[in-house]
Amino acid sequence: MKKRTLVLLMLLCACFYMSGYAQGSAESETEYEASDETQKEAKSSFAVNFERSLDSYIPLKNHYNFYFTYKIVHPWWDAVALGIEEAQRQLLERGVTVTYEYMAPEVTSAQDQEMRLREAAASGDYDVIGADVADEALISPVLDELAEKGNKVMTFSSSDAGGDCRRIAYVGNTHNYEDGAQLTEALCEKLGYKGKVAILVGVEGAPCHEERAQGVKDTIAKYSDMEIVDVAYDQDSIDNAYQLTKEFLERFDDLAGIVCCNMSNPVGAARAVKETEADVVIVGMDHDKEALEDLRDGIIYCLGIQDCFSIGFDTIQVAVKIADGQLPGDLFPEKTQEVTTLIYQDDAEEMLANLYGVVQ
Repeated sequence: MKKRTLVLLMLLCACFYMSGYAQGSAESETEYEASDETQKEAKSSFAVNFERSLDSYIPLKNHYNFYFTYKIVHPWWDAVALGIEEAQRQLLERGVTVTYEYMAPEVTSAQDQEMRLREAAASGDYDVIGADVADEALISPVLDELAEKGNKVMTFSSSDAGGDCRRIAYVGNTHNYEDGAQLTEALCEKLGYKGKVAILVGVEGAPCHEERAQGVKDTIAKYSDMEIVDVAYDQDSIDNAYQLTKEFLERFDDLAGIVCCNMSNPVGAARAVKETEADVVIVGMDHDKEALEDLRDGIIYCLGIQDCFSIGFDTIQVAVKIADGQLPGDLFPEKTQEVTTLIYQDDAEEMLANLYGVVQ
């Protein structure tokens, strides 16, 4: 479990600010309409926007206390935390103090998330309760129940609740299905639209993982010479993804590609491919340092990078407005859309330098 404060990642934030990313809008859409050639140009300068500033909204209070629970203790949510902390810092400069709990289990569990949400609501300590939904079917009714009891509830990060959920707003990735489809189109093109493909999903029931996987399946189904030979859940674990990939390679000696639907599984898949020297094309999600190194080295073909920093930053901006009794409309949308950018080998060195200070 983790309790985040502004101090916790101050040094890392400072390092990130030195990276000099270009500015972008939190309302921007993913770049689905770009041509194939445009998509393959260097894009790492636009993938993450660290130069965020608070909007003109004036909070009604000088102190807020929030509760956020997410799927699992993992570096992806550490990146979201950086955005949360920067919004917290900027609000403090305006005389507004934000405190919060930022809590998750060591192993993904919807039951654990339900327990945390109920405990947070029962405490009565929080202006807003937020969840990165671990399982849509289980958690959506819990959020409804909390809302019915008068709690101000939102969702954030990578997974929204079900369509009829009474949560007030969502901040995060609104296009997981499209991300999965976009990655798979890149894979299909690379393979000449023929070959056998395996899918590593992540956590069963997690909306973001399941939606990406559905995007993969629907894209593969468009091409008669492509086939999905297996779908496996790795529980967002590098070790599990490594082992599952080894099993794929043992069972399918003509496997052509692997689509990875979370941040952990491209790392595990690449380890197995390097170890076996298999000729397999890997596409996957996000900004793990080892995955970016494998992208640079040609082991991974492309990665979909989400703007985690903006997700965290906008989560705080929206949470303050919700706490003040504001509803979606002119001040904030019901779903704040954050960017995913597909990057290729030519982008890897710049991304590694900007995120991790790695210069080859």
